[in-house]
Amino acid sequence: MANYNSRKRQSNAGSKSDGTPEVVRVRVPRKDKNEVLATVSTLLGANRVRLQCMDGVVRMGRIPGSKKKRMWVHEGDIVIATPWSFQDEKADVVWKYTRPQANWLENRGYLK
Repeated sequence: MANYNSRKRQSNAGSKSDGTPEVVRVRVPRKDKNEVLATVSTLLGANRVRLQCMDGVVRMGRIPGSKKKRMWVHEGDIVIATPWSFQDEKADVVWKYTRPQANWLENRGYLK
C-alpha cells in the first residue's frame, strides 16, 4: 500500500490546488530554425491540415510519419510549423501544444 500512495502523491505534485496542471516550461518557436506558430483551421485528411500561420500566410501542413501516431491534431489546436524552403505555401507540423501550454502562450503575448 505504501507504494500505491507514494505514486498517487507524485502524480499530483505538478498540479495547482484546483486540479489543473501547472505549466513550468513551454517550447517556443525558434527563429533560427524558421519555425512559426500556427492554428489548425481544417483537417484535410491523409495527415494534411490547413494552417493559419502567425506570419499571415495560410499553408498546407503535413504531419510527418514519425509524429503521426503520437500527435493527434484537431481543429483549433496551436502548433509549431516549419515552412518548406522551396515551397513557402507548405509546412511540416513539428509540435502541438496542450491547452494549458496554449493558455501560457496567450498570457505571454506569443499569440496575437
